[in-house]
Amino acid sequence: MKKILLSLFIVFSFQLSFAQNTNEKLSITFKDETLTNALKSIEEATKYKFYFDPTWVNSEKQLISGTYIDVKIDDLLNKILSKTDLNYIILKNKVIFTLNSTIHDTLPANYFTDAPAETNQNTNTDSENPVFHQQYDSLSTFTVNKKSSIVFIGKENKESTRKTFTVSGSIRNEETGKAEPNIYIKVRNKNINTSTDLDGNYSLQLPRGINIIEIKSLSHKEVVKTLMVYDDGQFDVSINEKSNQLDEVVIKKKGQKTTESVVSGLVSIDIEGIKNVPLILGERDILKVATTFPGIKTTGEGSAGFNVRGGKDDQNLILLDNAVLYNPQHFLGFFSAINPYTTKKADIYKGSIPADFGGRLSSVFDIATKNGNPEKFSGEGAIGLITSNLTLSVPIEKNKSSIIVGGRATYSDWILKALDDEELKNSQAGFYDGILKYNNAINANNNLEATAYYSHDRFSLSSDSIYKYSNRLASLKWDHTFNKKNKAAFIFTNSEYKFNIDYDSDDINSFDFGYKVNESQLQAKFSYQLNPKHTFSYGLASKLYNVSPGYQHPTKPEATLVATDVEKEKALESAVYLSDSYKFSDKLLIDLGLRYSYYMSLGPGQVNTYAPGLPLSDETVTGTTTYKNNEVIQTYGGLEPRIAARYSFTEDFSIKAGYDVTRQYIHLLSSNVTQSPTDTWKLSDSNVKPQTAQQVSLGLFKTLKDEEYEVSLEGYYKRSKNILDYKVGAQLLLNQNVETELLQGEGKAYGVELLLKKSTGRLNGWIGYTYSRTFIKLDSQFSSEIVNNGEYFPANFDKPHDLSAILNYRFTKRYSLSTNFLYQTGRPITYPIGTFQYGNSQYTLYSDRNAYRIPDYIRLDIGINIEGNHKIKKLAHSFWNISIYNVLGRNNPYSIYFVTDQNGKVKGYKTSIFSIPVPSITYNFKF
Repeated sequence: MKKILLSLFIVFSFQLSFAQNTNEKLSITFKDETLTNALKSIEEATKYKFYFDPTWVNSEKQLISGTYIDVKIDDLLNKILSKTDLNYIILKNKVIFTLNSTIHDTLPANYFTDAPAETNQNTNTDSENPVFHQQYDSLSTFTVNKKSSIVFIGKENKESTRKTFTVSGSIRNEETGKAEPNIYIKVRNKNINTSTDLDGNYSLQLPRGINIIEIKSLSHKEVVKTLMVYDDGQFDVSINEKSNQLDEVVIKKKGQKTTESVVSGLVSIDIEGIKNVPLILGERDILKVATTFPGIKTTGEGSAGFNVRGGKDDQNLILLDNAVLYNPQHFLGFFSAINPYTTKKADIYKGSIPADFGGRLSSVFDIATKNGNPEKFSGEGAIGLITSNLTLSVPIEKNKSSIIVGGRATYSDWILKALDDEELKNSQAGFYDGILKYNNAINANNNLEATAYYSHDRFSLSSDSIYKYSNRLASLKWDHTFNKKNKAAFIFTNSEYKFNIDYDSDDINSFDFGYKVNESQLQAKFSYQLNPKHTFSYGLASKLYNVSPGYQHPTKPEATLVATDVEKEKALESAVYLSDSYKFSDKLLIDLGLRYSYYMSLGPGQVNTYAPGLPLSDETVTGTTTYKNNEVIQTYGGLEPRIAARYSFTEDFSIKAGYDVTRQYIHLLSSNVTQSPTDTWKLSDSNVKPQTAQQVSLGLFKTLKDEEYEVSLEGYYKRSKNILDYKVGAQLLLNQNVETELLQGEGKAYGVELLLKKSTGRLNGWIGYTYSRTFIKLDSQFSSEIVNNGEYFPANFDKPHDLSAILNYRFTKRYSLSTNFLYQTGRPITYPIGTFQYGNSQYTLYSDRNAYRIPDYIRLDIGINIEGNHKIKKLAHSFWNISIYNVLGRNNPYSIYFVTDQNGKVKGYKTSIFSIPVPSITYNFKF
């Protein structure tokens, strides 16, 4: 306050002594001049003397060009200083510059009568404002006291009426330059705080004036900075690691609390934490961990698909760096095709799906790959009993660009020999995958990311057949910042999934069978922050599908097998979306989203027409219509509103609600209970309608004991239309008229999900419980298309009770014990209930579809985790995991099938995958 009063007094004294003359005009031309040279040219062309610190104007990046004719000096200075942080005041023939702050030449009205009491703020001495403590002689520069601790953000504007401004930036390690995530940032004496994201970035809404920022972290020294905020701006901070050992300190990430976000039904996987979850053969598996959370299930052990809130396997959009991953599993579903060592984040949306996602009914698995370390070479990996994994990060241009490459492979199929199934014991299998990501921070406004991924599986269930399937994807993303409020991302992706079966036997009918689906997509995503209350997201996307439904070619010249090629399919799916995140108040936050999708089935192709009033069958085909290349065959489309709301009763207790409408234009055709590598995808056309769904959800979210515990209770109800199912004995592969084997009906699902999570302390982990039901209704005017008398019946994956408990107890900083307990209701099954005689033959009579259930599933896994010493400087940090899968040795059923023996009796048999405890040991390292 003393400094401000002194400044005002001196300015007032100057005005009493000198009369300002700013009416003098001049003409001057600049051509790529630095600001320093431009100011000197003005000084030489006029009688004014300029006073400034050369460090304020020594930037060579900002060049000035232009011709000015008969312009006043103040108009000229306003023009060339508009993009700088400099202000100025003219006192007779002197021009005095200030950095950020303005000098007021008049006092506010009633200044002395209404002046506030002097606050007890930590102000600097008057000597730190050098403008009024220098001799104004022929020298045109002066020196600023460098000890000032105040950081100025933005440039003061006397005409501005804004009260709050956005201050954003990044926090990096001072020694390595690496971005530091989860760093807690607090404004002293104000209820304003946040934390850095995974890329080390943060954003704060700060009031005008002085703000004292505290930057805290468990492993870094605390940093305190004083910011003088005049406008929106950027403030980057470098922090140092602590060198001393401290007791455990818990840093709260309030900006990421579940009680504060508007999205319900969101599961965020702790990628680093999954190393403590004991899983099959010690392999870290992001997707298997996801199934331990409420609302996410699998049909059974070793199954490849996921069932999210009553959805089928094909109703999940699995994205890896924005590109679709069609088959996310290795080894017949035992392992994930996602490399955990290269993964940065995995967010799963079960409800409140953002408007920029579309094309699936039930969920979005949004998985992102890490960026490489732009500072130094580093790596991470693991060696296990049947797989090994290695990830390397290589800087290309320091502090700017890098690549990260990861690879994983099997080197033994011994596990198949230990299985209970005799056929599998004589089998062989193997897989590998690789991922490469390039990242380039071109400048402050542009960032480029490129990802390439490939996975391959090969297995043989018999001596004469070899099955192969693979995923391939590529993505390119350009992030661009137009200004502080406008940002955009432009994305191109391509994905391909294919499988192949080589059948080579002693007879002449050996064949090669294959299938492929390919898609390419362009996206443009924009965000605009209108003000602190409104943030808009909008964009458009277009995706081209190309499907080869299948071929079968004989491989021997003398074969009697006729070559078959099912006609290819093509379609274009496009969408536009707009959403607004509106903050009514600190208590009420609403996300309003609207998506419109439009689908076109395209030629070339031939489409059957069927007799009206009759079921679709080969016998009811009345004709065929031929379409040329890219000719529109059929169109579908519609609005997909997305609404999410959160109301906070208190800081640690909130309620959330959501409403989603989704559409899906591509369908998975599977003759198995669980998803398998030989399943095919079918595009919507004239005879197969797109699936649609509506879901409402409501949840309560609470944190307890200073945020040590998180508790959530969520309920949902979902209705679906045009859900795909099949006629009894349907032939799906190599069927030119596959629509004659399909049924489309209605679905409904509802459930309650309870999650208790503890993230800190010696004992940590989570317990999740789900009660849910899923039903399908297949009714028709034709008796051949009616199932269970047209009534709702349980879906194949309907499991009412699902309990998971993932617990980790840390004995010391290096030793911990982990357990994984699962209980699930047995899935539905159709049983034979009798026999009947027809003619001279005896037939089996079956129950209604899915009227019975297989036995319940129960499993307990245990793992011991041993970490290496915690020295900071060492060649590599290590981690051992010793685990036992299925400790109880429970013979959990994988499937039940029935065989009629020679005496005509029907006998049931149970197949298990792992009926004995399976030990494993894995060595993990990081350097």
